[in-house]
Amino acid sequence: MNTKISEQDSTLHKLKFLADASHVMQAEIARTDISLNDVMLWKKGSVVVLDKIVGSTIDVLIGDRLIARGEAIVINDGFGVRITEITHPDDKPKTGWK
Repeated sequence: MNTKISEQDSTLHKLKFLADASHVMQAEIARTDISLNDVMLWKKGSVVVLDKIVGSTIDVLIGDRLIARGEAIVINDGFGVRITEITHPDDKPKTGWK
């Protein structure tokens, strides 16, 4: 079995625009509109209802750029994201936000 992967077969050629960038990676589960008045009423145990259901796709962003989509997974006592799609640099999150 040949373990060498050509640049064309990998995602490297799609992600070259990130090569010199230093940004925080975010895995965005969901977004919601909420008023500051509602936020001021929060207390320990408050629940914020989000617009996605369990098993929905998670957007993976670096800075404000969508770079991938995936699904949430549990690893030992933590969470991770299994990448299911590498996006095009011009793609936007599907949530309708900027």
